[in-house]
Parts: sequence; C-alpha cells; structure tokens
Amino acid sequence: MVSSSSLSWQKSLYAIWLTELVAIAGTNAVLPILPLYLPALGVQGEQQVRIWTGLAFSASAATMAVFSPIWGALSDRYGRKMMALAAMLGGSLCMALMGSARSVYQLVVLRGLEGALSGMIIPAASTLVATIAPHERAGYALGMLRTVLYVGASIGPLLGGLVADSWGYRATFRLAGALLLSAALGVWLFVKEEFQPVSLPPEKRAVGVKGRTTLLQRVWGRLAPVLSSSPLLIVLGMRLLMRLGFHATRPLVPLLIQNVAETGVRVASASGLVSAVSMAIGAVGAVALGRLGDRVGHRGIMVASAVVSAVFYLAHFSVDNLAILSFLQAGTSLAMSGILVSIFALLTRVAPRGQEGTVYGVDQSVDAIVSSIGPVTGSALAASLGLRAPFVFAAAVFGLASVAAARLLPRR
Repeated sequence: MVSSSSLSWQKSLYAIWLTELVAIAGTNAVLPILPLYLPALGVQGEQQVRIWTGLAFSASAATMAVFSPIWGALSDRYGRKMMALAAMLGGSLCMALMGSARSVYQLVVLRGLEGALSGMIIPAASTLVATIAPHERAGYALGMLRTVLYVGASIGPLLGGLVADSWGYRATFRLAGALLLSAALGVWLFVKEEFQPVSLPPEKRAVGVKGRTTLLQRVWGRLAPVLSSSPLLIVLGMRLLMRLGFHATRPLVPLLIQNVAETGVRVASASGLVSAVSMAIGAVGAVALGRLGDRVGHRGIMVASAVVSAVFYLAHFSVDNLAILSFLQAGTSLAMSGILVSIFALLTRVAPRGQEGTVYGVDQSVDAIVSSIGPVTGSALAASLGLRAPFVFAAAVFGLASVAAARLLPRR
C-alpha cells in the first residue's frame, strides 16, 4: 500500500516535471530564431548580425549571473515555490515585450531583464525536487528533472522554428510568453511545498549592527559558506570550463546551418529541427550516462565526454553538409549530457543541508557567467577569423577541460 505522503511528493514531482517542461520549451523556443530576428530590428550585414547575436545572448547571461545566487539564497529562506513562480511570471512578461521590440537596443535590454527575472526557473525546480523527494528516491527524482530539461529544450526550438516560418519571428516570442505563463499557473495550482527554512549554525550567520541584519547581510551569510567550500569550487570550476566551449558556439549554429544548407531550405525550421534532435539525444544520454556514472564513477564519464566534445567540435571546421552538421551537433549534445549529469551528481553530494537553493543558484550563476563570456567570445572570433573559428576554439577548450577533470576531480 502506497502512503499518502509518498503520493503527495510524487504528485508534486509530476507537477514540477510538467510545468518545467512547458517553461523550458518556452525559454528555448526563441533561441534558434534569435539571430534571424535581428535584421527585422534593423541590423544589417553578416558581421553586425554576428556581433549583436553575441550581445543578445550575453545580456541575459550577465544579469542571470548576478541575480541567481541572490534568488537562490532567498529561496532557502522564503521558499522555492515562490521563487519558481516569480521566475516564470517575469520571464513571460519579458518574452511578450521582446515580441514587440522596435530596435535591437530594446531587445538586448529586455534580454538582460529576462535573465535577471527568470534565472531561477531551473535552480528553483532542482531545489524543489531535491527537497520534496525522500532521500532514497532523490536520484530517481533528480534524474527525471534532468531529462525534462532536455525534452523541453528539444520541443521548444522545433516549435519556435515552425511558428516563425508560419507566422513570423514576433509570434514565436509571444508563444514563449504564453508557455511561461501557463507554467507559472501550473506551479501555483499543483505544486505543494511544505517549506521550513533551516537555520545556519551561529558561527556562519551574518552579524549586523546591534544584532540586526540587512537583507544583503542575510544573503551573504548563506552565500559565504558555500563559496568557501573547496570541493564545491572545484566542481564549479569544471562547470565553467566545460560550458565555455558550448556557449561560444551555440548562438552561431543557426548561421552555420544557413551557410551549409542548400538553396530552398527553410533555415528557421532547419535550425529548430537540428536543435530538437540534439536535445532529444541529450535527454536519452542524460539517463544512460547518469546510471553508468553511478557504477563506474562520474569523473570517468566527464573526461570521456569532454574528449568526445573536442573531436566533434573540431570536425565542425570542415563540415559542408547539413546532414553531417546535424550528426555533429547530436554528438556534442550527447557528450554535454554526460558532462552535465556528472556535474549535477557531484553538486548534489557537496550541497550542505538547507542550502541547496544557494548551491544551485551559485551553479546557475557560474553557467550564466560563462553564458555571457562565451557568446561574445564566439561572436568576436567569428567576426574576425570566420564563422568556423569558434568551433576550433571550443575543441581546444574541451581538450583542456578533459585534462583538468582527470587531474582535479575525485574518481567517484
């Protein structure tokens, strides 16, 4: 007989799974068409499109890097459901406004605002799952969440590309806003959280004037112990290095597809399809490589995945066929799933009890920092050395990352 408490957390898990699927599909729907949207806002010339593509991607990442640890610390104090709601509602509003942008400057500003407001969508969901699931079922629950991130990232670009080709680029942004609003409604109605904040030990609490602390001091009081953990910093360092190569090339993939596609190919739909297939393969890989990592060790999975990434990114330099490019993108997605599931498994081990939101917020911040640096780096390389140069750069980064992971990470 299944207990009511077991049914309760499983219902919340399924609700989080479904709402996160809708939210991730919404946020990813606009990514493959973002570079193609820029000419409609007055950006002319291939070089300018490449530069503004990097800025648009980086704007969201830069603000996310600043605000994610703050929202994560606040979620540990005030609840993770509330932060998930705020992130989805904020993202919905920003997406709708981007669909009405009249200049590239407005788009970049709104991308920055979106990063500040919606940066907690993934960390809040991760923390909710980690805290509502029984300890002995945590791996299963977190594995399901990792899978839905890939599934949502697979559906979103495909849907966004089809909508853009049928009704225009602006319609894709409005669709994304509607999906995020629907996800927020689902969290509000169906996700249950019995939240009780965990007090920090006295020696780790922030101390203010006359025993009173400001909000900033309380946030820092939760961040400081996390940032002083050596094992955590090593894992986060691997996270930064591994994602640098990915983000340096990601915004340029639609332009490479446009470059190699035959005449008559609908580029927006092709970009969405390539992204969708890659994400679907990543979803399968996350489950399979996660289970394999539990048996053979996550360090080995991470090192092998980094080596595969280096080989496949290097092959982008000479690709001249859309089918081969799709295969290479699928291979990099499979390898990245192994990298991410290994990082996530290690983060789960080093997260202090009661500070899971802070840890996932800092992790999101690290990813946002490299999401900000990566597109600008890739765009600058593409503008100065050609569209293929960022992919060679990514191959070198992953090669370096494989060596660093082998030397610094624990065997299990």
